[in-house]
Amino acid sequence: MKILFIGDIFAKAGRVILAGKLEKLKRAYNWDICIANAENSAGGKGITYNVAQEIFECGVDALTLGNHTWARREILNFIDSCNGLVRPANYPRGVPGKGRLIIDKNGIKLGLINLIGRVYMDQPAECPFLTADKEISILKQQCNAILVDFHAEATSEKAALAYYLDGKVSAVVGTHTHVQTADERVSNNGTAFITDVGMTGPAEGIIGVERSQIINKFITGLPERFKPANGRGCLNAVLITTDDTSGKAIEIKRVAEVYDI
Repeated sequence: MKILFIGDIFAKAGRVILAGKLEKLKRAYNWDICIANAENSAGGKGITYNVAQEIFECGVDALTLGNHTWARREILNFIDSCNGLVRPANYPRGVPGKGRLIIDKNGIKLGLINLIGRVYMDQPAECPFLTADKEISILKQQCNAILVDFHAEATSEKAALAYYLDGKVSAVVGTHTHVQTADERVSNNGTAFITDVGMTGPAEGIIGVERSQIINKFITGLPERFKPANGRGCLNAVLITTDDTSGKAIEIKRVAEVYDI
């Protein structure tokens, strides 16, 4: 199985890139399942129903979320009924939505788990390690291949979860920082890992935002309503290949494209 996981889709620029470039990339990489983190896909913060449908129509099979899951209140109207959408599984009990799903496409099954970190995240969340154990035990009854999107700030927390889940899942991919790291690897036990997949959106801003706004905030400390940057765009992703029988990862490759949009 080949899985393309796309880094955080940021605002309209990220969606324009998907609409214009994903089909061409599919011909080049020929993946079976495509997943994307979309917690910033609507205006750079949160997600709406129309935006989710727009991304699905580009050829994405499932969407993960993160600390901006609830940034737009309208998500409460559709998060329970949207089959391809998952929010962090370790959010407090009773919140809407689901933290895991099984993508069943052309006879291929992949379990998907979304988790959020607790270090520097300022989010109420249960232990991602113990939550992962629980979710994996459920998914393992139905599929061998499982991918975990760990939406977290601290690189140490991401690496720790990858080692904790080594051999238990096909892949642990980090999201949230919008900067693609160069530490992709596959363990001897068949778990692929990268600290952060990166971002799909404006390439010339600071993590997607207009540079002047970010610089001004660092200098003054004053709050400001951030705007997505203009200019060229980028698509960051990883292509993960797994063994069809065991579900173990065989290879992970970084994808980093820059486009005029």
